[in-house]
Amino acid sequence: MTIEVVFFDAGGTLLDPHPSFSELFATTCRAAGYEVTAEQVGGVQDRLAPHLTELVKEADLPHAPSLSPEASRTFWTFTYRRFLGELGIDDEAMTTRLFETFSSFESYRLYDDVKPTLDAIEGAGFRIGLISNFDSWLEKMLIEMEVGHLFDPSIISGIVGVEKPDTEIYRIAVERAGVDAARAVHVGDSPTMDIEPSGSIGMVPVLIDRVGRYPDAGDHRIEDLHGLLPLVSRL
Repeated sequence: MTIEVVFFDAGGTLLDPHPSFSELFATTCRAAGYEVTAEQVGGVQDRLAPHLTELVKEADLPHAPSLSPEASRTFWTFTYRRFLGELGIDDEAMTTRLFETFSSFESYRLYDDVKPTLDAIEGAGFRIGLISNFDSWLEKMLIEMEVGHLFDPSIISGIVGVEKPDTEIYRIAVERAGVDAARAVHVGDSPTMDIEPSGSIGMVPVLIDRVGRYPDAGDHRIEDLHGLLPLVSRL
């Protein structure tokens, strides 16, 4: 089948905290008088990431944090509190400050390859869509970034009420696009959240592996978005 629409994930695919999560976290801490380095934050991230799901379950936190502002605040303040604890910082005001920092449009940037790729994809005759686990404010942020108008349909978990890896969010996307799943590509950075569920409903998944975590992921793997149009054109 001919591909008609190319869907994109947001975080880690189109945009990320600037200049990085660990650097922004450390900068926010230093602004409050705490001597924290990006390397220290990265170390905490490496230690906590494999256990975060278990910690969330133990704390009885919302399992779908992007579905409401309250769930998002509960999940992320818990996460930042755990990070701060690992860094030896016991300061609830810092937890709030970090939440506000990472909930601000100014804290995010598109990757340099995003706008050229979106223009190229559109110019080649493909439609462009979005499927993202994100709070509802992502929609306004993408408009501020001057790319929001390109995504049709735009499926954001905080708006549609379902999160990845639930395959329902992918079914909603292809239904709103009015295409068979086999005519839709989904580009994302997570094997479990993007690749497996989108592929399971018949979409063509493409893994973007910006930092080389999955070198053996197969033919539908790209290291940046510059490699996307040639791949999609061959499908």
